[in-house]
Amino acid sequence: MALVLYDTWSRTVRPFTPLQPEHVGLYGCGPTVYDHAHIGNLRTYVFEDVLRRVLALNGYNVRHVVNITDVGHLVSDADDGEDKMEKGSRRAGESAWLIAERYTQAFMADWRALNLLEPTVWCRATDHLAEQIAFIVDLEHKGYTYPTSDGIYFDTSKQDDYGYLACLDRAGLQAGKRIALGEKRHITDFALWKFSPADVTRQMEWDSPWGRGFPGWHIECSAMAERYLGAWFDIHCGGEDHIAVHHNNEIAQTQARHGTRLANFWMHGHFLTLDAGKMSKSSGDFLRLQSLVDRGVDPLAYRYLCLSAHYRSELRFNDEALAAAQSALDRLRRTYVSWPAGGAADESYLARFAAEVNQDLNLPRALAVMWEMVRSDLPDAARRATLDRFDAVLGLGLADWQPQAVDVPPEIVALAEQRQQARAAKDWARADELRDALRSAGWQIEDSVTGVSIKPVDKAQ
Repeated sequence: MALVLYDTWSRTVRPFTPLQPEHVGLYGCGPTVYDHAHIGNLRTYVFEDVLRRVLALNGYNVRHVVNITDVGHLVSDADDGEDKMEKGSRRAGESAWLIAERYTQAFMADWRALNLLEPTVWCRATDHLAEQIAFIVDLEHKGYTYPTSDGIYFDTSKQDDYGYLACLDRAGLQAGKRIALGEKRHITDFALWKFSPADVTRQMEWDSPWGRGFPGWHIECSAMAERYLGAWFDIHCGGEDHIAVHHNNEIAQTQARHGTRLANFWMHGHFLTLDAGKMSKSSGDFLRLQSLVDRGVDPLAYRYLCLSAHYRSELRFNDEALAAAQSALDRLRRTYVSWPAGGAADESYLARFAAEVNQDLNLPRALAVMWEMVRSDLPDAARRATLDRFDAVLGLGLADWQPQAVDVPPEIVALAEQRQQARAAKDWARADELRDALRSAGWQIEDSVTGVSIKPVDKAQ
């Protein structure tokens, strides 16, 4: 089945065809590095990683760009308040530059722990000031900007279709606004460049044709996406919270400069929710990936949990769901390593799996195909080879996993030896009695052609 993807712009699932044969440009909005990412943020990156793997499955060479926002993202999407980097600096009592580097490295550690493929390009906003300033200069020459006392703003009234991505009711927003516009002409206008306040010393500021200051959040992504992928590329991704403001504004800027909507497909992952509601850093109730690790959870169990729900559906996070994901991953790993290598993958199952992931990344149905194959009567070597091919999309790292060595107490070894002696003497009743005694003690015996192994009882069984 040919690959079809949901496009937020057209609001349809439509066939994917790259703009250039065999090559795909993919941009993902990365983190604002003023704090740790929470697991709701990370769900979006798992979705984007699966998308990249599915594109590769279909034979495409993917150029994947992810940005690091280390300046310019204000605490309010309405361009109010302070820069999140400055806020994080004040909270920690350290420089904004140090905060940015610390949380960038923490984010990349989370990225690796979830087995996300390394992007082709990581790009930091502070490394691309020249591109951002040139972009704004071009918008100014085309008549899309106006100055205020606190910055240079984009005039959204110049575009009849502004807000199309999010179905914004511009007239309703303007008529029903409950906040002061200040010097903004329209409620939807947004900052391209912010001036440094006269009475505040900023740590991150630069000279520009309009005065000393710093770039707006939206111009960063438009400029960096264009720098590495061009003004018209294949797919732009992000979380659903980016639709209403950030991605609308990216599109507006690029339409004004180049006459394109920047990306042919706009794709968005939906929220992860706790029982108490949507996760957010601002409410102080967010969970880090490290929080799960500290509780003994494998990061890839969280990845498995993300795969269990469609990326465009809400995923409810709770301890029961996470435990079930950990159990399923443990079972899959143990089964995989018990099978011999060297087999040939089953083409029928591969085709069924590909058909599901090509249907707008339907991972829940793809997982169902996987478990059907695992329980099938295919030869073990063929099942392992087929699972290897599945895992190129699932990204669970099955081939890299090794069971931990277990120290078996001497008294348990002695019971196992007595059982072997009973079996050799064909005293089956005694052998069964010893097997039950071992299980009551928390251990199980596994007999195979290569010998006998002693393992802790699998509590998931």
